[in-house]
Amino acid sequence: MSVIVAGGGMAGAACAAELARKGVAVTLVDRHDYSQFQPLLYQVASSQLPAEDIARPLATMFRDREQVSVVTGEVVAVDVRARTVTTDAAGTVGPADQLVIAAGSQPNFFGVPGAAEHAFPLYSVRDAERLRRHLRDRLRELRAGAGDGALTVLVCGGGATGVEISGALAELFLALHDQGQLVAPATVRLVDPGHALLVPFTDRSHRYALRKLTEMGVDVSFGVAVTAVDVGSATLSDRSSVETDTVVWAGGISGASLVAGSGIPAGRGGRIDVAADLTVPGYPGVFAVGDVANVPDAAGGTLPQLGSVAQQTGTWAGRNIRALRDGSALTPFHYHDKGIMAMIGRNAAVAEVGPHRHQLEGPFAFAAWLGLHGALLSGFHDRVDAVMNWADDYVHHARAADLELEDSVGRIAWSDDEADRPTLGAP
Repeated sequence: MSVIVAGGGMAGAACAAELARKGVAVTLVDRHDYSQFQPLLYQVASSQLPAEDIARPLATMFRDREQVSVVTGEVVAVDVRARTVTTDAAGTVGPADQLVIAAGSQPNFFGVPGAAEHAFPLYSVRDAERLRRHLRDRLRELRAGAGDGALTVLVCGGGATGVEISGALAELFLALHDQGQLVAPATVRLVDPGHALLVPFTDRSHRYALRKLTEMGVDVSFGVAVTAVDVGSATLSDRSSVETDTVVWAGGISGASLVAGSGIPAGRGGRIDVAADLTVPGYPGVFAVGDVANVPDAAGGTLPQLGSVAQQTGTWAGRNIRALRDGSALTPFHYHDKGIMAMIGRNAAVAEVGPHRHQLEGPFAFAAWLGLHGALLSGFHDRVDAVMNWADDYVHHARAADLELEDSVGRIAWSDDEADRPTLGAP
């Protein structure tokens, strides 16, 4: 049996690993030569981690799995009937017995004029690096007294991404201010059209997140959306204008552009609706996993776009493909819910764990967040000791402020091997 996995993110890499473990030949196709760990993109953007630490070369991940062939190239066409994938660099790959679509997501700008051109989304390593370099340059101007004065970062969206990047930047700016590094203020403003932060969480978590962000100096505005973004300003739905050249877009995601060209009807959010066993109805031999898929949950709803969902659906699709090979029946996906968590700042986080969503906040939630992401990241890199080093560095917040201005973010150093460095290119 042969399998093509289109997408080398958390879901695609997990699927390929599961298949290779049982001797199934896999061709893994991705535009990049690395797999990125999206939950920590905000730490790259705020200089707490370098991009290399959350981007693992696919060739390194699978160097001991001869069953996996990695093809690097932009996917320009997918034939879901023939189960082939065509890239700009390698031409057509396939046909294969099974095709797994794991193409991930892209920012959804909801048609807001200028957002795609001028805002900073935070959905890829290149996005995070682009924002980090922009902030570095602006903060250097503030240190030197150059430029147009104060820096206002406008964050659009009060979900986990918006809350985490707001808290991280507020702490960074506060550290720089305390060190006397800035001659003009740097502030964060978060706007959301709803009436609470972290909507999937409980009211107690909503209140905690708002209180902590406010204590950090973040200006939070509810019932307000961004309606236009320009080079040096953003217009809000209340007709006010914010002078800023730094609009961080955390307002939602949609399925990857590959979906529109696949011929598969797009479901909610531009994603692919899948059956309980992760197959795509009407397209034999095709699976969809991770952020590109609307995965049904046990209550008849849809699972959220989370890293743990991506990894688990990738692994489950691999098991179901093995079942097909062995002549066994496919099994419905069962999500092992580890809970939902969001980092607000050092020793400030919210976590709701277990089937009854037991709520934690503060240092206990902070520890839970580190534990979950440490487990996911150590599986990504197979280095548990490095996770502990990362956690220690993360707690010592003054380091990030120094590194932001020096542009020398220190690596965790998962490996001294140059093969463990991804080809990131220009952000």
